[in-house]
Amino acid sequence: MTRRFVAGDTMSEALEVVRTLNRQGLWAAIDFLGESVFERETAQAHMNEYLRLLEAIAREGLQADISLKPTALGLDIDFEFCYENLHTIAARAHQYGIRVEIDMESHPYVDPTLALYRRLREAGFDVLVALQAYLYRTEQDIRDLMPLAPRIRLVKGAYDEPPSVAFPAKADVDANFVRLMRLMFSPEAREQGVYPAIASHDEKMIAATLDEVRAQGIPADAFEFQMIYGIRTKRQLELAEQGYRMRVYVPYGTHWYPYFMRRLAERPANVIFLLKNIVRG
Repeated sequence: MTRRFVAGDTMSEALEVVRTLNRQGLWAAIDFLGESVFERETAQAHMNEYLRLLEAIAREGLQADISLKPTALGLDIDFEFCYENLHTIAARAHQYGIRVEIDMESHPYVDPTLALYRRLREAGFDVLVALQAYLYRTEQDIRDLMPLAPRIRLVKGAYDEPPSVAFPAKADVDANFVRLMRLMFSPEAREQGVYPAIASHDEKMIAATLDEVRAQGIPADAFEFQMIYGIRTKRQLELAEQGYRMRVYVPYGTHWYPYFMRRLAERPANVIFLLKNIVRG
């Protein structure tokens, strides 16, 4: 089952998957799996892997970004240490014209992750940050980021968060997702240069997004859809064939076990989500 959602253990396996996606008209965001790192040497090893990955993407001319988690680069060790690693990656990506996507982790990491994002964006780097629709705070976070002309990946959220910080009911998360999506496509957001990446496999969220962009006449190159490798592959291809940017999240590496098992253990709803979408195709 893991092989369906993870490109492989090695960079070469991930690159082969991305080549295939590109031939199908799909873009990619490649993630070298890892998180919750507490040793400087491990964090720097992650940084070096991303530098090699950037070189490979540029060398082959692939339509691919890189996606990373701040805790894999040392956020749990020291904020400035993490920022230095991120800055090194962002500077190299800038040389190659490749975007860096910063994943959002559980709610205690939101403030430091947004602080990292602000510093990189203010330094002129093309970086994207993920924001989670199940958190009450996310609407204000989007509004606060608008002056930076941000690139924002809107996700529902996959961590087990307490009701003090997140909507506990799926219906409320869905409603907030649509509300935040519309905010990111609002005239105010577009005037300030917000670039939305709508990351959902939920057909209701996709349909709501399509309704919004059609109603406002928003061009297909002004935003993108994102989905996970191995989930709703047919729908990914349909959206690409309809002329929309469709980016596929492609993880690789030997740390696939904690990547899956921690999320499945934290949130049983994620198991149901995976099973439903395996059947759906």
